[in-house]
Amino acid sequence: MEDAHHHDGRTDAPGRLLIVSNRLPVSAAIRSRRLRLSPAPGGLSTGLARYHARAGSVWIGWPGDTSRFTAAERDQLERELRDRAIRPVWLTRDQIDRSYHGYANRLLWPLFHDLIDRVPADAADTGGAATYAEVNQAFADAVALEYRDGDMIWVHDYQLMLLPAMLRARLPQARIGFFLHIPFPSPDIFRMLPSQRRELLLGVLGADLVGFHTFAHVRNFIAALMHVEGVEADIDRVLVGQREVRVGAFPMGVDAAAFAQLAAEPAIEARAAAIRRQAGGRRIVLGVDRLDYTKGIPRRLHALERLFDRQPSFRDGLVYIQVAIPSRGQVDSYRHFRRHVEESVGRINGTYGTPCGSPVRYLHQAVPLAELVALYRAADVMLVTPLRDGMNLVAKEFAASRIDDDGVLVLSDCAGAAAELAGAVMVNPYDVDAVAGAIRAALEMPREQRRARMLGLRRRVSGHDVHAWATGFLEELTTAGARRETAPARLPRADLATALDAARTRGPLRVLLDYDGTLVPIASTPERAAPDDDVLSLLAALARTPGLQLDVVSGRTRGTLEQWFGHLPIGLWAEHGFWHRPAPAGGWTPAMPVQADRLARVRRVLDQVASATPGSWVEVKSASLAWHYRGADADFGARQALDLRRLLNEVLANQPFDVLAGKKVIEVRLRGVSKAAVARRLQDDSSPGSAIVAIGDDHTDEDLFRALPAASLTVAVGPRPTGAAFRVADYRDVRRVLRRLIQPPADASRPEPAGVARSA
Repeated sequence: MEDAHHHDGRTDAPGRLLIVSNRLPVSAAIRSRRLRLSPAPGGLSTGLARYHARAGSVWIGWPGDTSRFTAAERDQLERELRDRAIRPVWLTRDQIDRSYHGYANRLLWPLFHDLIDRVPADAADTGGAATYAEVNQAFADAVALEYRDGDMIWVHDYQLMLLPAMLRARLPQARIGFFLHIPFPSPDIFRMLPSQRRELLLGVLGADLVGFHTFAHVRNFIAALMHVEGVEADIDRVLVGQREVRVGAFPMGVDAAAFAQLAAEPAIEARAAAIRRQAGGRRIVLGVDRLDYTKGIPRRLHALERLFDRQPSFRDGLVYIQVAIPSRGQVDSYRHFRRHVEESVGRINGTYGTPCGSPVRYLHQAVPLAELVALYRAADVMLVTPLRDGMNLVAKEFAASRIDDDGVLVLSDCAGAAAELAGAVMVNPYDVDAVAGAIRAALEMPREQRRARMLGLRRRVSGHDVHAWATGFLEELTTAGARRETAPARLPRADLATALDAARTRGPLRVLLDYDGTLVPIASTPERAAPDDDVLSLLAALARTPGLQLDVVSGRTRGTLEQWFGHLPIGLWAEHGFWHRPAPAGGWTPAMPVQADRLARVRRVLDQVASATPGSWVEVKSASLAWHYRGADADFGARQALDLRRLLNEVLANQPFDVLAGKKVIEVRLRGVSKAAVARRLQDDSSPGSAIVAIGDDHTDEDLFRALPAASLTVAVGPRPTGAAFRVADYRDVRRVLRRLIQPPADASRPEPAGVARSA
């Protein structure tokens, strides 16, 4: 739930899992002079509690306000937490007031939920940003103290957005994941953040894997990186220095099996029956929320008023039970909000109450899990209408608990869960009339329609539970971290100059050169990237060098390469190898179709959206991928298609892909083939005994490096992560290396070209 329970899970990842969050899965209090531990409220802490219990993980977080504990009580608390594999981070009351209640919840929370009017004018003037950084540093200290080689670190939520970068600085080889459980706003709203917007983005990018609940949140994050930091994403990853950071959507689930098992217990059945009897034959409409202004409770109550006005029979025909779990009562705005909600409840009951009873029952309290499941079982309609929500697990818990395949879920289309739960009645939470109409439609829905909708909801919730969510994220984190560790030099002890001279003495060379960023600097406009006289002279001299065959392999069009280099006796490969011209006298021919490894990243995105969209699937073709959603719910499929198209068009804008929309299908087509195909063709037509030298500066060249024989001399340009055997700093060093090839190889005493280094 967004608010109150336990779940199960496990991970088979190597080492331990360190779960890091602001709050722990338990709350501590002193009652009757004894230490009491109880389950903590909150979707994150409760959602991962059983996963933690079974996974052998260590949980690091704030144990709550212990300012009134004696030294002995704090020692006892630390011992009991250690028995539960929990490590506390001790924070002062001032740190909590300024960081958690101040910066995180007065500023980040409303802004990330698009509620700009809730951002206080003095939010950036309270010292909260500095304290927020101080608290993140305290967490970094605690994690570094606990960390062992091989552990994975999973950081959670908006209170700790600076922590991944702090940990990366101290533990550079650690596998670090970050998951944001609230929405990420559009870049226009994110840029309104009055302080630390750049620091927050860079903080999150300290992770190897950044996760969100929906693709809409992924898209907003990627757009914010571009607008605020000027960082471009490459489909599902971002280059940060020499590291790759993966970004993906991982919709969180609930422990569906545990909810179903609890719902089937005779005591829960009996309690649900008792709740129905207490309703006196009236239909039951249920709301379960933290008492937070993002949950839409006032508008929901207003919709009930509208329903009672228009359909007076419902005044005696239904009872609305609102469970409002206490939240952030220390914050003035929340105290005012509570008073507003309670005044609304009183007004409705005073206006629409009848001799049979009041239409609204309001509970401002935490509800035990058993009682909550009984309420789920008793309800005819579940209202989940947040104004904005990262996920909202209440909707999934309700479906998991309805083992009778009955009940109707009315769900806000502004909740992250709306991206998955197509069987719900979707509403705009800001449209009071629409919510009132949805409540009435749900109450009047025929039994067979209710059953069909609930069966679909239960299949989705059961098939994508909290275990699948955690396991999927951690498996992705394992591979993301592993990629950083697999770029050793293939010739670790040989310097590039020696290796080149040795290769030339053994036989002819085939030299493959990228163009932009390799032979010339990256230019802001195409016309500024034309080759200068120096590079043209250099290529002409290389073409005349005995025992050397030269090819330029570029993403440029064949027309451009023909204009620039058509007069030179060298091989030209345009559009990353799709078109080939072996010599000036020869024509351009297309390459043979190949299996497009470059589509693997797009495949992961499409697989994720297919997993999140029941009734859709991915078709894999030789040079394209297609996401079909003909079998999905029509409205939901259309919304998913729109989000997917926006995401792909943004992240593939500078990549060799076309995104095409057809009838119930989104297709991603590769405009050429990868440079790996060039490598294979070169190996077939190179002179016997030739050694291959390949030099390039971007990810397309990594395809080339991987496809070449192990004895090839591969050279990466710039500081990016690479599988190349050698590295040079920039295009100037590339030209120095090429000039060396023009000279006879006998003089081994010449110094290494400046800027040349072996790969790390």
